[in-house]
Amino acid sequence: MTSTNWAGNLRYNAVMLEEPTSTIELQELVLLSPRVRALGSRHSFNAIADTLDTQVSLAKMPTEIEIDAEARTVTVSAGARYGDFAQELATAGWAIHNLASLPHISVAGAIATGTHGSGDSNGNLATAVAGLELVTGTGDVISVRRGEPNFDGMVVSLGLAGIVTRVTLDIEPSFEVLQDVWENLPWEQLFANYDAITSAAYSVSLFTHWGDDGITQAWLKSRTDDPRSAAIGDDFYGATRQQRQRHPLPDIDASVTTTQLGVAGPWWDRLPHFKLEFTPSNGEELQSEFIVPRRNAVAAIEAVRALAPSIRPHLLVSELRTMTGDSLWLSPSHSEDCIGIHFTWKQDIPEVEAVLRDLDVALRPFEARPHWGKLFETDAATIAALYPRLDEFRALVSELDPDGRFRNEFVDRWIFG
Repeated sequence: MTSTNWAGNLRYNAVMLEEPTSTIELQELVLLSPRVRALGSRHSFNAIADTLDTQVSLAKMPTEIEIDAEARTVTVSAGARYGDFAQELATAGWAIHNLASLPHISVAGAIATGTHGSGDSNGNLATAVAGLELVTGTGDVISVRRGEPNFDGMVVSLGLAGIVTRVTLDIEPSFEVLQDVWENLPWEQLFANYDAITSAAYSVSLFTHWGDDGITQAWLKSRTDDPRSAAIGDDFYGATRQQRQRHPLPDIDASVTTTQLGVAGPWWDRLPHFKLEFTPSNGEELQSEFIVPRRNAVAAIEAVRALAPSIRPHLLVSELRTMTGDSLWLSPSHSEDCIGIHFTWKQDIPEVEAVLRDLDVALRPFEARPHWGKLFETDAATIAALYPRLDEFRALVSELDPDGRFRNEFVDRWIFG
């Protein structure tokens, strides 16, 4: 078998791809495979999902969505994409707290890597996990709930705790969101009013090319039940409110983006940047992201700005987002409120790798943790120092997967190296 990831920058080494249709089949596959890795929506840009033996896709597992209104949870198939169950959840009158920019990603893949949306008061997607069912390296099916021993080590687990089959997520009553886009927010305004700007709406995303023009676009996603939505006037720190639909990239068809212009709509159709029916293009980009403690946000942004001459020739766009801290052992936002500095690159692989080495050096003083599913050049020792529960995580993995079935070159290098 030969296949590639979403972007086409990586060709997997797996010799076979299996698609079990039941948990029993999955258990058998795990026990028969010396090395096995779960494959989600292929939206990782590195080899985290690769293996020299068997990849497993859960796409053919039974689809399920079980709402427990009393517990305020929903249990879904781990292989489901967020966009696949969000509308059904909303129809029943419920919502999850946030979504990533793409609704196409799988639930299990997103939570395993600490993927996030934006918002000063919003944790990453994994923080909504109330329970997991998974197949361990010994072929056993186990369930774990929030509050139980080692739960915080099993959520953002990079696929090492086991292959997740079902996920239980916190839900809340459904809500509506309106989205506005502002252009040309000056750097000096951002630095002088950083906290006010990122807290101006339920979710705030700031796009930039690191030039003197500052923040080229600010996307504000406001809940209609939030007083902040009425507090934003016609002046947003010197930026200009847009009167037409915009794409984060110039001269790109904006019809693929979720509705803007202050038109209220359901949470599932506003919190992502892109519509579910829009299939993202393949092979046209690379991605990297560094998660930095919020206390270092302005200094880290300034450090990246200093590298602008080497960044801009290879950059499509950057995005700045915020998230609250959490207790999950391998979460990039573990223990601290953070800012994510995201880079969408052109397919200039050698040049981007060189820039990433410079970014690693520039951001190291600010305790930057790279996103587990994207490209980075940070060394293993630096990463280990940033995760105080790493030794406990290694011990947990050894217990759940004593034969190392779920290990691969990626985790051997950055987790066990």
